[in-house]
Parts: sequence; C-alpha cells; structure tokens
Amino acid sequence: MSDNLDSYLIVSGILFAIGTFGFLARRNAISMLMSIELMINAVNLTIVAFGSFIEPFRSNASVIAIIVMAVAAAEATVGLALVIAIYRNRKTPLVDEYDSMRQ
Repeated sequence: MSDNLDSYLIVSGILFAIGTFGFLARRNAISMLMSIELMINAVNLTIVAFGSFIEPFRSNASVIAIIVMAVAAAEATVGLALVIAIYRNRKTPLVDEYDSMRQ
C-alpha cells in the first residue's frame, strides 16, 4: 500500500482509460459490459483513495463506494439480462448487428 494519493489516482486513470478503450473498440456486448464495470471500479478506487487521504471525505467515502458497487451490480444485472434477451432473438453478441430493436 502506497502512502501517496497520486499513485492511486494514476492507477485509477489507467483502469478508466482501459475501460473506455474497451468500450469504444469492442463490438461484443459482453465485452462492452465488462469495460463499463472496469470504468466503474476505477471510479470506486478513486472514491476510496480520496476517502483514505482527504479528511472531509473520510467518513463518507466507504458509504459512497458501497452505493456505487450496488449501482454497478444492478447495472450489470440489467445489462446482462438485455444482452441475453437480444442474443436469444438475434443469435449474435455483436452490437453492430443490433440495428433495430423491432423485428
């Protein structure tokens, strides 16, 4: 564990950049959901790091991180359910082929 806030912010920024690149570069819906989760985890790391190093955030950072994790879990559940429903109809996980939601 480092004693420097900057190192946590750099790691968080790198994770967020990897997630952003994965979301924009991938066409597979499951990979896009995993990239979104990576970006949410980067935000969580930033919140917890601020909570550890900055006194005004110290009491609220853990609560905010838990709320963000709950929202991420709900988002993953809804997103995965949508992808599975679309996959059953279209037989492909590629988002380029989801040109219309109506048949």
